[in-house]
Amino acid sequence: MIKLLDIRQKFTNIRELVEQRVSDTYLLKYIETPIIDEDKLLILVSIMERLELSYSDMQTYALSTMLIQIALDTHEHISDASVDEKNRQLTVLAGDYFSGLYYKLLADSDDILMIKALSQGIKEVNENKISVYKNEITSIEELMTSIIRIECSLLLRLSEYFKVDIWNEFLENLFLFKRLLNEKSQFMKTGSSVLFEALKKIVFPINTTNLDEFSFEQKSHLFKYCDQYLEKTRVFIENRLEQLPYLNELLENRIISFLNLYQPNVKTFVEEG
Repeated sequence: MIKLLDIRQKFTNIRELVEQRVSDTYLLKYIETPIIDEDKLLILVSIMERLELSYSDMQTYALSTMLIQIALDTHEHISDASVDEKNRQLTVLAGDYFSGLYYKLLADSDDILMIKALSQGIKEVNENKISVYKNEITSIEELMTSIIRIECSLLLRLSEYFKVDIWNEFLENLFLFKRLLNEKSQFMKTGSSVLFEALKKIVFPINTTNLDEFSFEQKSHLFKYCDQYLEKTRVFIENRLEQLPYLNELLENRIISFLNLYQPNVKTFVEEG
């Protein structure tokens, strides 16, 4: 195990740096506070901790990656913004602003190969978002692959850059599991979900009924597919967890905590119904 105190302190310090960079007083009057994916940040810190990087370089790489992740996430939430046109425009500008911070950081570091790696990741994220949102996907396996690319492409390109792609398959399963959990929870609470909308188009291709008006049986059918992948990824994560070369107690506890959030559909959705 890596010493917990060192990891926790570095993680906390870098998270605070990210928070400082995205806390623009004017923008926060009109858009939701940007969400920092702490799981991705913790993965980044855990990987880089064992690469003999200087703390300065670790900060630059982690901060750059999280800023572009926040930019991508902010642009994705444009459709959820207030109907106020000013709000929508500011949400777009916020995403562009965070992107600009990312480009400046990497430009100052003069790390051309890192810029190239992250640029490839950005391209993959955006291409797969288009496929999912435009309902261009025709199979469930293809949908899950696109969700993995959306969630993981930045991390995958970084792990390849650092020559630690032994992490890649684990990261794909971990963040697919996390995204499926979030989409399932959102659908159960609100009746809407990007992933379940895409699932509906695949499973019920000629059904024009709105997703929130689906019958209990139809929703159960969609949940069944989601749970199949949740169970598959859960088993993979549990089997591989102890084999990770850069595992630390903080990361292990975090992974276990959201594995424990999963309850099979038969226990959750039936109770809701």
